[in-house]
Amino acid sequence: MRKKLVAGNWKMHGSLAENAVLLEALKPALAGIEAVVCVPFPYLAQVQAVLGGSSIAWGAQNLSEQTKGAFTGEVSASMLVDFGCRYVIVGHSERRSLYGESDELVASKYVVAQAAGLTPILCVGESLDERESGVTEAVVARQLDAVIKVAGVESLAQAVVAYEPVWAIGTGKTASPEQAQAVHAFIRGKIATLNSKVADQLVIQYGGSVKAANAAELMAQPDIDGGLIGGASLVADEFVAICRAAAK
Repeated sequence: MRKKLVAGNWKMHGSLAENAVLLEALKPALAGIEAVVCVPFPYLAQVQAVLGGSSIAWGAQNLSEQTKGAFTGEVSASMLVDFGCRYVIVGHSERRSLYGESDELVASKYVVAQAAGLTPILCVGESLDERESGVTEAVVARQLDAVIKVAGVESLAQAVVAYEPVWAIGTGKTASPEQAQAVHAFIRGKIATLNSKVADQLVIQYGGSVKAANAAELMAQPDIDGGLIGGASLVADEFVAICRAAAK
């Protein structure tokens, strides 16, 4: 049976003081529930200190495709490992759309993350224009194929996939449970044509305006294995309620 996993993506939010309040609220409320917070680079030391020994893991929101060198402003996979990271988000829609990250670059980041022992949370998903044009499955397949081409389908046994319809991120819009389930089922089915065992065990999160109010219905879908949570992960009560909905 697949586990369900909820990961919070803080994006470019937080301060030392705000983080301390949030983390201290999450620790007791999520005791015994596996969850993840993906935080801005400067706060990795703080979450390592606060969350060490808890059931909450932590990770980063991005990494360099390079392992070391003269790459000013970049952060390597080994640096993330130094701060106890277990996870790293790769290919988030904001990285793809705002910073021009190609499918090939995302695949390179995925590879270096795994080589360092990190679990990549690989984001895939379509824009509103792509959904309205009926090419959702083609877009998601292309994004997955870029990774499978360089890393192999077996690599997904040590990864998480997050389906995030771009049109439902930060807009207040949410794919219906049925819409989300359909794409999750497509992803699992596509992987199954290559390796059914990997597909059966693959954790596929949903990301797109998940809140406490809609979490239970989304998590009840057969192929939705948790969530990649944006804004709601900054509110302790909301994030806890989502994690508990997944744990049920």
